[in-house]
Amino acid sequence: MTTPVADGGAAKAANAELVARLERLPVTRRLLLIRVIIGSATFFDAYTVLVIAFAMPQLVDAWNLNAAEVGLILSAGYLGQLVGALLFGALAERIGRLNTLLITIVLFVAMDIACLFAWNGTSMMAFRFVQGIGTGGEVPVASAYINEFIGARKRGRFFLLYEVIFPAGLMFAGIAGYFLVPLYGWQSLFIVGIVPALLTIPLRRLMPESPRWLAAKGRHAEADAVVRRLEEDAVRQGLELPEPAARPADARATVRSDWRELFKGVYRKRTLMIWALWICAYMINNGLVTWLPTLYKQVFKLPLETSLAYGWITSGVGVVASVICALLIDRVGRKRWYAAAFLVATIPLLLLTALGATTATQVVVLAPLAYAILQTISFSLYLYSAELYPTRLRAIGTGFGSAWLRAGSSIGPIMVGWIVADLGVRYVFAAFAAVALIGGLVTMFFAIETKGRVLEELSP
Repeated sequence: MTTPVADGGAAKAANAELVARLERLPVTRRLLLIRVIIGSATFFDAYTVLVIAFAMPQLVDAWNLNAAEVGLILSAGYLGQLVGALLFGALAERIGRLNTLLITIVLFVAMDIACLFAWNGTSMMAFRFVQGIGTGGEVPVASAYINEFIGARKRGRFFLLYEVIFPAGLMFAGIAGYFLVPLYGWQSLFIVGIVPALLTIPLRRLMPESPRWLAAKGRHAEADAVVRRLEEDAVRQGLELPEPAARPADARATVRSDWRELFKGVYRKRTLMIWALWICAYMINNGLVTWLPTLYKQVFKLPLETSLAYGWITSGVGVVASVICALLIDRVGRKRWYAAAFLVATIPLLLLTALGATTATQVVVLAPLAYAILQTISFSLYLYSAELYPTRLRAIGTGFGSAWLRAGSSIGPIMVGWIVADLGVRYVFAAFAAVALIGGLVTMFFAIETKGRVLEELSP
């Protein structure tokens, strides 16, 4: 690898010119292709995360698993994702976004194949842990990669129309489980998960490395070649290509990555703030989406088919809300949207508390409403996280932040189980309302607005 360029007028000027050229680029067919390819990987990442839940009913009978073993298998993937988010975020700063993405895809596909041949609960738990390392690393690195191609004015919409594929992937896991498992068995779900192996071909052949990362490493000739190719695409397609407006570049743009900088200067407050948002959003939403079908069946005594159908309502409205957010967030702004969403979500949660959550109708109307509102935060935090850090910290900062996604995802279901057992259903929603209120207050007092601002201006 080329040695990073130290402080110097030439490096600063080259970096400023590169950023100006990237910022004026229109959305070309090549950029759309990049979004499709990376989006496909993220779709199967989401599928892989949830698919074990739909294989588990057959595995319990086949391997005589008890409740503790089931819990360990389900948790193994999340623990692996925590490790992967930390590991691959740091690796992406060293070897590049594209090389790291290839490793994550190969890893979670290889472990998908291994899961096909799992012979007991222990082997499945081990394979799922290693697979989680790959899936946990893919999304934060992909988020950093896509953000670094798009100008400030179009970044939110372009990125979130990619990120909406994640909740769609979660829904696909449920569809595959419903149709495939009864006919072909649990192994069929993991066969579907092998499809992303095909993505390694276009990743290598059609996708360039992030020009911002290349420039940060002092590889200006390679970065220039990538941007020049994108400019030529725009010209061939007859798209407007304004003159680049160079802004002064900070000398720190080309210094070596150091994770400790996440907790220094302006980045300390940003790091702690984004961690709080990850925890609050995912504690509520994962608590809701994983427990609602069980609550419908066990608490309200609904038939299994009805309980599953009601659970689908929650996932479906979440996808719709995500699309709306993707289309509007560049107009509204991140800080304003997140503060409003957290605070508005407390309303249906408090209504359920006041009503007592005594009927399934109350829950199926109000709980999915709260979930949908908060889903606009949880699915878009990858966008916001990547905007808070400079190129030298973007992948590792996003990875560290999303590691708290896994923590919140684990805490939510545990909290629901404890509250239902000891206090009753209504207090689940009271607790979630309190968490949403905390998230709203943290956003109001500590978040920064990133709408329409160049990445290098936001983060020196």
